[in-house]
Amino acid sequence: MVKHYDTSVELCGVKLDNPIVPASGTFGFGQEFAEFYDINCLGAISIKGTTRDARFGNPTPRIAECKSGIINAVGLQNPGIDRVISEELPRLREIYHKPIVANISGFSYEEFEECCAKIDKEEQVEIIEVNISCPNVHKGGVNFGSQPEAAAEVTRRVKAVTTKPVFIKLSPNVTDIVAIARACEEAGADGICLINTLFGMRIDTLRRKPVIANKMGGFSGDAIFPVALRMVYQVANACSIPVMGCGGVSSASDVIEMMMAGATAVQVGAANLRNPYASKEIIEALPKEMERLGIERLRDIIGIVK
Repeated sequence: MVKHYDTSVELCGVKLDNPIVPASGTFGFGQEFAEFYDINCLGAISIKGTTRDARFGNPTPRIAECKSGIINAVGLQNPGIDRVISEELPRLREIYHKPIVANISGFSYEEFEECCAKIDKEEQVEIIEVNISCPNVHKGGVNFGSQPEAAAEVTRRVKAVTTKPVFIKLSPNVTDIVAIARACEEAGADGICLINTLFGMRIDTLRRKPVIANKMGGFSGDAIFPVALRMVYQVANACSIPVMGCGGVSSASDVIEMMMAGATAVQVGAANLRNPYASKEIIEALPKEMERLGIERLRDIIGIVK
């Protein structure tokens, strides 16, 4: 008799067959990856970060390779909220029948409100993920996610115009991640997603210039996993709302670590860019890793490390 290993988890009432969620910005709107495999094996999908207006993104070059990682400064390239709703979501729903997480970005409180109110009405979307790593154009370009007060204000405003679970995605480029997470929880957030990318840079020594046009960009990949794990552990132990862990995850073993640290679901980011089958392979490897560690139900290990 083959033993059954239960990989299912639940996020704010949304059931996932497994905890694996491709991270926003690394999986497009699912279409490209559906050409490689049946994406319905995924627990959920976090779609490309969406803003009110269409964005071309930053000038090229905007990708730089690193040891054990990658730097990107894509700049939230997307077709804008209205086209995501009218074109991308219906197209994704034709081929994908599991939970969809909509990632929303904004450059003002009003933009967050408007985009979240619109996406909340879409029945295809089950969770709203709010990326507060954007610069506030009305407050001198300081990121919303760098101060507890600003993070809480975004959370309050978004919660006032939505009915679906709202997860706030936090930047690691702060002095006190716990203070910001707690501020979001107190303002009504249903969950926290962390971490977003670290800041990084590469220099072309022959040209004596930065590799990417934007000079600096978001550093992701295997190298940031210990930082992400530490922050997930800190926030999960400080807050009572669920956490989605993200940052440097590239194996089933990483997923188990993230969940033991307190993550209910785990996002896979840069690994998808290196290997389009990464998320699928991690899902397939989970039962074997569970067997090796004597774990029958993944949800039993969430936050067991204190």
